[in-house]
Amino acid sequence: MRKLSFILFIFFTFTWLVADDKVEIYASKLTSHNDIIDAGGGVSVIYKDYVLTAQRAHYDKKTGVLELFDNIRANYQGKYKILGKYAKLNIAKKERFFKPFYMLEQKSDVWMSAESGMASEEEIDISSGVVSGCNPIDPLWTMEFSSSDYDTETMWLNLYNTRLYIYDIPVLYTPYFGYSLDTTRRTGLLKPSVGLSTDEGFYYQQPLYIAEQNWWDLEFLPQIRTQRGSGLYTKFRFVDSAVSRGSLEIGYFKEKEDYFLKNNLQNQSHYGYNFFYDNPDFLNQWTGADFSGQSGLYIDINHMNDVDYINLKSSGTNENLVTATQVLSRANIFYNTQNHYIGAYVKYYQDLTLDNNKNTLQKLPTLHYHHYLNTFLKEHLLYSLDMQSNNIWRQENKRVNQTDINIPITLQTPLFDEYINLSYTANFYGQYSNFGGDTDQTTMPFRNGYYARNTHTFTASSQLTKAYETMSHVMSFSIVYNRSAGERKTGFYLDNADYCKDELNSNDPDYEARCEFYNIADVDNATKLEFIQYLYDDKSEQFLYHRMAQRISYEGDNANRYGELENELDIKIFKVLSYYNNMFYNYDKHRFSKILNKISYHDYGVGLSVSHLFRDTFRDPTTEASPSRYTRYLTSQASYEYNRHYSFDATYNYDLENRVKKSASIGFLYKKRCWDFGIKYAENRRPILTQGGEASYIYDRFVYITVVLKPLMQESKNSSFITYKLPSTEGN
Repeated sequence: MRKLSFILFIFFTFTWLVADDKVEIYASKLTSHNDIIDAGGGVSVIYKDYVLTAQRAHYDKKTGVLELFDNIRANYQGKYKILGKYAKLNIAKKERFFKPFYMLEQKSDVWMSAESGMASEEEIDISSGVVSGCNPIDPLWTMEFSSSDYDTETMWLNLYNTRLYIYDIPVLYTPYFGYSLDTTRRTGLLKPSVGLSTDEGFYYQQPLYIAEQNWWDLEFLPQIRTQRGSGLYTKFRFVDSAVSRGSLEIGYFKEKEDYFLKNNLQNQSHYGYNFFYDNPDFLNQWTGADFSGQSGLYIDINHMNDVDYINLKSSGTNENLVTATQVLSRANIFYNTQNHYIGAYVKYYQDLTLDNNKNTLQKLPTLHYHHYLNTFLKEHLLYSLDMQSNNIWRQENKRVNQTDINIPITLQTPLFDEYINLSYTANFYGQYSNFGGDTDQTTMPFRNGYYARNTHTFTASSQLTKAYETMSHVMSFSIVYNRSAGERKTGFYLDNADYCKDELNSNDPDYEARCEFYNIADVDNATKLEFIQYLYDDKSEQFLYHRMAQRISYEGDNANRYGELENELDIKIFKVLSYYNNMFYNYDKHRFSKILNKISYHDYGVGLSVSHLFRDTFRDPTTEASPSRYTRYLTSQASYEYNRHYSFDATYNYDLENRVKKSASIGFLYKKRCWDFGIKYAENRRPILTQGGEASYIYDRFVYITVVLKPLMQESKNSSFITYKLPSTEGN
């Protein structure tokens, strides 16, 4: 009992109230004289959300001033720590003063050292000092400032007369610099992009981000290319519910007269827009109802006057450059229940190699109904229904509305304790075409009509599974025999079916115009054999997939009986090495029509991937209008992570048939806790539209320099800060 009393005696606690603010002092030594209280031997002070510690303290009851001395630490809501030799807290005025001032924001690891700091409410005013996110001992980068203020509520830091140093080398001065120490969306300037090009001159893009409410934001991206021109891109993003989102992007770029004439461009101004919206529950949200089914709305509308509208959005990173010449806009809407599906789709294609798209086929719209599989007779009888109506439209020339209906009825049963499954399917298919537009029937037969057919399909299949000590083996076999039971044709199909199915007519000048709407796939008497096997290890991870498929036809002569043999293999040779192969062998030509090989390796920080595609279309090379018969394409990428600091990567894509390098890059990245630095060289072949509507290309070469000062800049894959563009080459 005497020992316990002694402990309580040497550790004093003192509590008082000032203007309803509770302040608690804990100390091992405490003396009081009149209105003056002195504490020593290690002091802890709790005031609101502050926890302060010091070697000694002095408090004046009359003035309400608390002074702390030596080895002071302050923690505010667990967000940051402030250290110094002297601190003064005016309890009555709710002011805190620290000298010298040292702050550590624990979440972002940003520290600040200054002569002094004065805090009032949520604001901290700081005199001359330095800030960094690196190790305080020999930091790689620092930012020195003449004054600063920090809002502890919004976690926003303002620096004035700021000088950026890399080690002791000054690299940048700005009269003002402000940034956030957390990830809260807020209005302000984003990281700029800087570049230099021998063709386009100096490049600068400064994004302005506006986020005044939590459901939308707006981004302005003005840019200038001193030898090429200037432009402005804007992007508005919004969320109108917890599950839906959308965006609207608009852009414009004006070429300088000299650059426009020198490069023989089709357009001196590049402009376009994109609207995107996705809502997976729009019916319930918009009507306030409670539909049991699932509804969905997806919109992605794109328009531009040429491909440079996309390529000019940024400084030209490989990830943003466009190599395609066709832009797709689409809108989908559907309602789905357990038994029924109803949908409508719109697809609009824009060919960027053409002056206009008046003769480009569009689907405006497609209407779709599907009745899901139903069963009878204890699941021995199954049936479903699928209907689609496609309005294939264009502004000029002929167009058509085609309606398809497909009704399969299946009878199935297992045999021999489900070792074998047998099924028979009777399938009715029909298509009706209603033509419109410019259809001169005197020179080209385009009569309205329908095509109908009935097919019989017999299937026998089996699946076997065998478990071993270290792996499991699954095999499945199937034999599918398909037989056409009859067909009926009227109008367009009666006039064109035999002509369009004959490959010898494909060289006729009228073939494409006459057969572009004929899309009936032949169904002949044939058998398809398929074998699939899987191997799984003891952790149920697949390490082998193998499939073989062969089609045997019973129509025509024996020379065309066998369809192409397909073999597909995906195997993990080791845990770190995998190989994929897909190939088709043509018996008639005694050659492979397609071979795709890909090998991948990942281990010891090394990542390698090489793929090769070969395709033979068996076109007649003697015809002048025939495109290239072969496709040979090589793609490769490599990466190496030496350690958590150093990483390297490279890519190489080459068209072997045309002897054209599509793209290539090589670079490295050095990463540390407080900064990243990288450099990359990249090449890319991109299309352009020249005078007269002719498609051409430009081969661009870039050097990217990545500088990320953490946490001032967010770490990302494409965080290039400086871009240098080398002279480009042109071609047709």
